[in-house]
Amino acid sequence: MNVSVLFLLIAIVIVGVLVFIAVSLTSKRRYSFDKEEYQVDWLKIENSLTKENKQSYNAAVIEADKLLDKALNEMGVPGKTMGERLKRSSAKFSQLNSVWYAHKIRNQIAHEHGFSVDYNQAKHALASFKQALKDLEAI
Repeated sequence: MNVSVLFLLIAIVIVGVLVFIAVSLTSKRRYSFDKEEYQVDWLKIENSLTKENKQSYNAAVIEADKLLDKALNEMGVPGKTMGERLKRSSAKFSQLNSVWYAHKIRNQIAHEHGFSVDYNQAKHALASFKQALKDLEAI
């Protein structure tokens, strides 16, 4: 075999490998969640919210926020806090303002003494967290 043909074949293989690496590094990576686990966790949260139990309102919002934070962590979204991770992943959410609203309610529950949400606020926050989890394809 001619030396120039051999060099041509080697060059083609090298270029092919480089193109493959470039495509692999620049393509969008989709994280694959254990959807069954997330759906079970989500149903527990939804079912924990009952109109008759006012204590369930705050707890459900906090648990929903934790589940979304878990999903963002599993995806490898950087940030020390949920707020930082939300900022870095804002493009992933179809209703970003609603996600922020729900997270801010969670922060009020966690940090403001005596703060409590009513049933409708809790339902609205849960709907926002649910949509965010759907947007991430976790549920």
